[in-house]
Amino acid sequence: MSHIGPDAILSKRKSYFYPATYHFYKNPPQIVSGSMQYLYDHNGKKYTDFFAGVSVMNCGHSNPEILQDTIDQLSQLQHTTTLYLTQPMVELAERLAAVLPGDIKRTFFCVTGSEANEGAMALARLHTGKSGFIALTGGLHGRTYLAMSVTGLPMWRIDDNLNKEKVFFIDRPYSAETGYEAAMAKSLAQLDAVLEAHGSEICAMLAEPIQGNGGIIKYPGNYLNEVKTRLEKYGVLLIVDEVQTGYGRTGKMFAIEHYDVVPDIMVTAKALGNGIPISTFSTTDAIAASFNRSSASTFGGNPVAARTAVSVLNYIEKHDLVRKADELGKYLREKLEQLSSDFIQEIRGCGLMLGMQIQSPRLDLTSAEITDMILEGMKDRDFLVGKNGWNRDVVAFQPPLVISKEDIDAMTSALSEVLRLL
Repeated sequence: MSHIGPDAILSKRKSYFYPATYHFYKNPPQIVSGSMQYLYDHNGKKYTDFFAGVSVMNCGHSNPEILQDTIDQLSQLQHTTTLYLTQPMVELAERLAAVLPGDIKRTFFCVTGSEANEGAMALARLHTGKSGFIALTGGLHGRTYLAMSVTGLPMWRIDDNLNKEKVFFIDRPYSAETGYEAAMAKSLAQLDAVLEAHGSEICAMLAEPIQGNGGIIKYPGNYLNEVKTRLEKYGVLLIVDEVQTGYGRTGKMFAIEHYDVVPDIMVTAKALGNGIPISTFSTTDAIAASFNRSSASTFGGNPVAARTAVSVLNYIEKHDLVRKADELGKYLREKLEQLSSDFIQEIRGCGLMLGMQIQSPRLDLTSAEITDMILEGMKDRDFLVGKNGWNRDVVAFQPPLVISKEDIDAMTSALSEVLRLL
């Protein structure tokens, strides 16, 4: 395929895309291929990827072991529906039951994280007979209507008329001003107040175990345990959104394992398909029994996606990626914390899901503008990092889990130079 180049792509995007579609960089490259932790542009320039398509490519770009299974399945059977019996989907469901926490066993397959969160919320309503939700400020759960209603980041709540009557937001247990413990106490007090006033109306609370788009926010270790205990008193379910955090990203198979809590319903997506769209919402036998009205997702768990996902789980196990993410994450964090810069306020997260909170000591630039300058400087030095956060001023490090210490050394060396030249 011939490459039309960045300018032509930007022109076509302007003509045929919605204005909501934006891109990184003032001078973006055209990405044309990838191999494990590397991406290549139209000029053959090689980039080390430290964002992984927002935590999707945990096993690396065009991973040859996984890709072969995908191609084999494509050549045999590409799609039917759940109305017909196919093997890959049930094999995947069985494999997931073996790695999901606690007694979570049953899985419904979808295509996107938004769709899976929507399904999880519908399941909670069916099981409890109640309709309200509790959500955290700073959370992101999707772009469908109900998922967007429980999203606590203003920039992702694109509909100004979202129904707020049955969604009760409480503060996340994080504050740069007061510290984590004080923020946790405030959050739990707000939860107590909401449950006391509206517990009889609420079916579930949604939470990411580590907020991704919210700025890589990991909670105090006992926060979700305290939350679960309170919810159970009112018959309110806990839905954990592992869309960004699942499948080894944080140094555990699932980030909820950092908190020693088993949720009632768990949502996953992104890394499960390593680039092939697939998502899940999973639960226990007892709760799944309530989801008994006819329902299906046309492409959810189709043979190609399911076979790929089984291959992903095999690869994660075979190559010990969960342990590797833990060890390399500690190494990456150590290297980031050694950087000396007035622009760095804090390093957050765990495993290979780390965020660098940017602050601005300058009157002429905001922290968000400095973040954009860092991304541009890193791109020019052949490294792709991400950004997120309430004010889009957190540099995100979420690389494929197949990176090496040498990749980390080279990236942090380039980052040190970029920060020095700001």
